[in-house]
Amino acid sequence: QVQLVESGGGSVQAGGSLRLSCAASGLTFSSYHMGWFRQAPGKEREFVAEISWRGGSSYYIDSVKGRFTISRDNAKNTVSLQMNSLKPEDTAVYYCAAAPISTGRAYEYDYWGQGTQVTVSS
Repeated sequence: QVQLVESGGGSVQAGGSLRLSCAASGLTFSSYHMGWFRQAPGKEREFVAEISWRGGSSYYIDSVKGRFTISRDNAKNTVSLQMNSLKPEDTAVYYCAAAPISTGRAYEYDYWGQGTQVTVSS
């Protein structure tokens, strides 16, 4: 049974930082590209960042470039999202997900976590 479990969410003021982590089990972690998505109230789920299966490449949506950094540790089956200079518009539930190919499309991700709430106040 595949499980992705996010942690690290919380409430911060604008300009602050949070580090999200996602622990994976039940899958060959190093064979999957890992992504982070987010969903704000009343909005569709949005791609945030993805890292390749070996960690050699990553990409981000424009709104988080220079502020967020995705990383992974294949020895520990974890993927992280370091979020700096947070803004109120970053407020959302953040999900990690696993895909067999490099893609920013949510429907191509096979496995999803339950999400962790991030709230940024102004």
